[in-house]
Order: sequence, then C-alpha cells, then structure tokens
Amino acid sequence: MAPMMGNVAQDDGSSSVTSSPLKSFSLMSLSLPALLPCSPWHRELKSDERGLCLVHLLFNCANHVAAGSLDRANAFLEQIALLAAPDGDAMQRIASHFTEALARRAIRLWPGLYHALDSARAVVLPVTEGAVARRHFLDLCPFLRLSYVVANQAIMDAMEGEKVVHIVDLNASDPTPWLSLFQGLRARPEGPPHLKITGVHEHRELLNHTAIRLSEEAERLDIPFQFNPVVSRLDNLDIESLRIKTGEALAITAVLQLHTLLAANDTADGRKAAQRTTQQSTLGDFFDKDHNGHSPNSNSAPSSPFASTSPERIDSFLSALSRLSPKLMLVTEQESNHNSTTLTERFAEALFYYAALFDCLDSTVPRQSIERLRLEKMLLGEEIKNIIACEGWERKERHEKLDRWARRLDAAGFAAAPLGYYSLLQAQRLLQGFGCNGYKVREEAGGCLMLCWQDRPLFSVSAWRCKRRD
Repeated sequence: MAPMMGNVAQDDGSSSVTSSPLKSFSLMSLSLPALLPCSPWHRELKSDERGLCLVHLLFNCANHVAAGSLDRANAFLEQIALLAAPDGDAMQRIASHFTEALARRAIRLWPGLYHALDSARAVVLPVTEGAVARRHFLDLCPFLRLSYVVANQAIMDAMEGEKVVHIVDLNASDPTPWLSLFQGLRARPEGPPHLKITGVHEHRELLNHTAIRLSEEAERLDIPFQFNPVVSRLDNLDIESLRIKTGEALAITAVLQLHTLLAANDTADGRKAAQRTTQQSTLGDFFDKDHNGHSPNSNSAPSSPFASTSPERIDSFLSALSRLSPKLMLVTEQESNHNSTTLTERFAEALFYYAALFDCLDSTVPRQSIERLRLEKMLLGEEIKNIIACEGWERKERHEKLDRWARRLDAAGFAAAPLGYYSLLQAQRLLQGFGCNGYKVREEAGGCLMLCWQDRPLFSVSAWRCKRRD
C-alpha cells in the first residue's frame, strides 16, 4: 500500500489539521488486496491506509450506483462496512454517512422496496431534536458564530443613527445570534433604536422560544422591541406577512437558507436527472477537475407568491426582497457546488466538502462526544443523504458557490456592499479565542468573507445593498 502524504488522524484519538486522506488521494494509485467479505485484510490496515482505502471504495461504489450496476455497488458497500464506523476517525465517520446515502440512492431503483422501507422508518422527530443538532454545530464549530458576529457588526455599521430598525430573519430558530446585537445597540451614543425583528420559520414553537428570549433580553436592557413571528416555509412565504412599514431601516439576514429555494417543484426534473446519472464515466474523471474549488408543514401559509414550477423561483424571491428596499441584506451559504445534475459530480464535491467539516471536528472535539455524534448524524449526515440520495423537489441541499449567488443577487437588484474592517476584526478576534489554528477567515475581492478550514473555504458571508436606494 502506498504511504500517506501528510499527517493522518491516529487510532488513539489524536488528529491533525491536515488529516484528510482526500488531500493526497488524487495523487495516489491504490493497489487493494482481493476484497472478500470474510477476508482479514482490513484488520491489518494502518489508519492512513484505511483512510485511502475508504476513499477508493467510496468513489468506486458511487460510480457503480450511478451506472445502475447494483451488484457491483453492493460488493463495495460490503467492503466499506468493514472499515467505516460512525464513532471512528474522521474518514471512518464520513464513510459511514456516505455509505448510507449511496445505499438509499441504490434502492430507489426499486420504488416499491424504497417506499416500503422509507415508510417503515418514517418516524417524525421532535422539532427540538433538529434544533439541538443545529445548536451543537453552533457550539462545536465557529462557522455560524463567525457569520453572526460579522452580520451583527455590519448591521451596527449600516444602522448608525437610525431610530427605527427592522430586521427580517429568514431562519429565526435560535435567539442566540441577536443577543450580542442587543448589547451593541444598547451601547450606541445616541441610545438604542426602536428594534423590530420579524422571524420566519416553519415551526411555531421555535419562533415562540425566540420571541420569549429576545423580549426578556430587550426588557433587561431597556430597548424598545417587538417581535413579529411568521410561521411559514421559505418557499411559501407571503411577503405581506413581513409587515414592512415606511420609515423603517430594513435589514434582511439569510443564513444557510436561500439554497433550499433552488429545488424544482416539477418532479419530472428529478426523473431527468436520474437518467443523466447513468451517463457516467470512470473514477479517474473526477480528478481531471479541481475539487477544491419533505412534506409541507401544517402551520405553513396555504399559498405563496413565490411557489412555482419554474426553476427561477429563487430569482422571483430575491427580486421580491429587493423591492422591499432593504438598507442591507446579509447572506451566508455553503461554499461548494452540490447542485450538479449528475450524481457522481455531486458525490465528489460533497465528499471533499464534508471531509473537511468532519476533519475540523476531529481536530477539536473528542470522538466520544455525544454532541458531536448528534451533530454528525442529525445535521451533517442528513445533508449528505439529501445531496446524494434525492432528486427533484426532494433535494433541498442544493449548495452553490458565492459567484453564482452574486450573479443572482445582482440580477435581482442588489449590489455588493463590502463588509467593513471591523467585521473582519471581530471575526479574527473570535477565532483567536477558539484555540485552533486550522480555522481561518479570508477576505475576498468585493469585501465578502470566506470562512475556511485550513485553506479550503467552507462558508461565505456577503453583504448586499439595494440598488434602488442609491
């Protein structure tokens, strides 16, 4: 077996910030032993060899699933099962989630079997469990905290001197992001403005929790405050429910939400995409490219000005937000392309992207952490399954890179608003206190920020102003 290039997570639980076998896999040519289900070969592998072997097996399995060669795919799934583990090192953990996603994708070729198994497993999880997983992500990784710190500073800068400030939060499931903003507004020399937050979320109980916590904090700080809850999915949002009034200085925040609007309503799109996945090439084709580069909720509004069978509904949504003439709009999105029409391209992009996320967790959080296991299973694992196993309207995790979002926002009537020096400074201060050199913040041309693990951007934070305000 060829040696690993770079440091690799060790079996004793230690880890390095350069541990991912994917860093060197494209340069390697693996010569695997004959793979037999009962062979003891897997017990003889060192950690670095096991990681490279898993990458090799995963890519081959993905190729066979995409081509419909399910017997071959099944053989690879058996081998992966010998090496993967949801509580092992970073590569073992990510392999366990991608294996489940590939298996779910494979059985979709038998709709009866798939729906029977899916309905048998269809247990509706409490809303709080998903919220807990997102909270773990906030606590264990600095990415969301960085996004919130940057957004709050940008809002403070943009709203200087404003007497009435209205913030529309398109994912108001957690009051935490706004607590530091309250402190900042309270400390203004001219005193705090009248603050109004409109929170959008499909689950009323999360909105109620956010409203109570923010109202308590506003009362404690003596800030005039009101909270407007809007119970709706984003794709079902009625613009009138936002209650924008003349004279309000408006800011809009969208944290990891806009990509869900890229899902097409027309299920025929899913069938077309599934057909295209059979027109796939070999494993080597992945490395000719640079890889660094549910059912409606009953509480949702019954109709929507944005709901459409047109794939351009994201453009209609952004244009509607632009017509509200916000002073500032802040967008945080995953910096990766998981919206390719072909399975193999999505698989390659997703494996590299999530390997970086699992790698940073492996470097900063103990492997036995219950919080980490919940985060990986209930949040990251669910995203992986959606990207790999789903098509059409079911595939919500359609992450795209900032350059694509910039074109959409420009066409909708927005212009880039460079994030200020203080936003970058606040982000750098937060990272200094996090205690891990692997996390970085990088300023890009145009004034946006990239939140990185090592040199790989994982999330972008960008600010936008409405052109018609100029």
